[in-house]
Amino acid sequence: MTEQNGTPPPEPEPAGEETRSAEEQLAELEDRWLRALAELDNLRKRAARDLDRQRIDERTRVAAEWLPVVDNLELALRHAGADADAVIEGVRAVRDQAVGVLARLGFPRRDDVGTRFDPARHEAVSTVAVPDADPGTVVEVVRPGYGDGALQLRPASVVVSTKADE
Repeated sequence: MTEQNGTPPPEPEPAGEETRSAEEQLAELEDRWLRALAELDNLRKRAARDLDRQRIDERTRVAAEWLPVVDNLELALRHAGADADAVIEGVRAVRDQAVGVLARLGFPRRDDVGTRFDPARHEAVSTVAVPDADPGTVVEVVRPGYGDGALQLRPASVVVSTKADE
């Protein structure tokens, strides 16, 4: 068969060569896909190991911060039969040390007496009429709060002033 211009039509390539080339490309793409899946799985496993190691390291750091507090409590207990004033002073020192540990961990103790009541930072446990305080002012902290904002361990339990009856 010849075309109208007198040249024979081009010979089609044998089907086997095209198929082989497509099969090779498919095999290469499948190999790359499987390698990417394996790499993703290894990345997930490595991230999980790193996270576990960071958790252990942080727990160890926090526990180490508390060891001196525990040591001092044990020392105070050994001296429990001594002078009561000395024991009270020792317990007060240990409390201050524990408050310092919390502050170093990012949870400082808040002294909120005299501040405006804030439901995000305070838990009102009582109200009292105080003539020389503005209504809604914290007049007593029953249980202190630690931390602030997103790093708040707990809100402070407070007594809030109300309008004084006249």
